[in-house]
Amino acid sequence: MKGSIISAAIHGFLAVALGAFGAHALKEILDDYSTGIWDTAVQYQMFHAAALLGIGILRSPNLAGSAKQLKIAAVCMNLGILFFAGSLYILALSGVTILGAITPIGGVFFLAGWILLIVGIAKHKN
Repeated sequence: MKGSIISAAIHGFLAVALGAFGAHALKEILDDYSTGIWDTAVQYQMFHAAALLGIGILRSPNLAGSAKQLKIAAVCMNLGILFFAGSLYILALSGVTILGAITPIGGVFFLAGWILLIVGIAKHKN
């Protein structure tokens, strides 16, 4: 629980910081295409930071029966942020298009994280 919430806070912080950095410091450096890529990375990082926060809350002791799926969901969300947003940030800065091939791996991790979240909560007995 604590780790998911801490990682959510870190990713939320970074999404805000990197969003501001992209909007201001990179404004004159990136073209419209690269700015769009950067913005997508920031948005997905923030969306999944919120998901990690939710996972941390859902992993509270009253949902202990779902702990395994929720823990793996948190790992998947973190890996998704790393691969998806990370590759887009690097792509936007470097223009190395081969990095775009890494981005879908992050998307798969995001999808797996969401599925595990669904399974973990669905399996919980009220």
